[in-house]
Amino acid sequence: MTSLDKPTSDTDPITRTDQQEADAKAVTEAALFEAFGGIRGMVETVLPGLLFVTIFTIDKNLTNSAIAAVVVSLVLVAVRLIRRDTVKHAFSGVFGVAFGVVFAKMTGNAKDFYLPGMIYTLGLALAYLVSTVAGVPLIGLILGPVFKENLSWRTRNPGRKKAYAKASYAWGLILLAKCAILFPLYWWGDTTQFGWVLVALKIPPFLLAVYLTWVFLAKAPPPIDVFAEMEAQEQAEKAEKAERARREAASDAAGSQEF
Repeated sequence: MTSLDKPTSDTDPITRTDQQEADAKAVTEAALFEAFGGIRGMVETVLPGLLFVTIFTIDKNLTNSAIAAVVVSLVLVAVRLIRRDTVKHAFSGVFGVAFGVVFAKMTGNAKDFYLPGMIYTLGLALAYLVSTVAGVPLIGLILGPVFKENLSWRTRNPGRKKAYAKASYAWGLILLAKCAILFPLYWWGDTTQFGWVLVALKIPPFLLAVYLTWVFLAKAPPPIDVFAEMEAQEQAEKAEKAERARREAASDAAGSQEF
């Protein structure tokens, strides 16, 4: 077994200094902001639904509320395109709003604007839990590329895999708890009240899940940078080829001198 194949232990044999702990927390925080969009991503997630329920509360007009939600979603995408920022969070918001508008217009029920998002949340909760039970925690699949470790945590970094499992369980349970509140309100609650409760539950559960993920990963062993390993291996192979070519050239030169 090579040094690259050896798994790391759950705990580092050398106690990390306070500076190393701080660096690990900072790296984890930056990665989470990149993966989940940070404050701007949260605003883009909340704003269309907030505008929809605000306008519907005022005039009870489904069409006006839907148009406003779609327009603000498109504006958010346009702003990102103009600034040449990543548009994945804004685009996800556009698709979510578009599906919600289609559902609501088909049924004529304003509450159905939120139904696709609720179904997605339930499916995501189950995906977090099932993937963790299967030994491939979803949060690890999401964050692995961000930390440049890809899937190395599965076989070579058991302590990190355990942290990803804890985080995935946290996400799954938090989202299930959110669904347990929203689905009964969807069936029996007033449309306006339901909309405001849903908007209010957009950010707090998300922040709790992100915070727990940060706590688990900050205490976990550092990620294995597989990209750096591949670059180092490539450099080593180039150096080996160059050395082999040098030896062959020297051998050929020695042979020619004998003749």
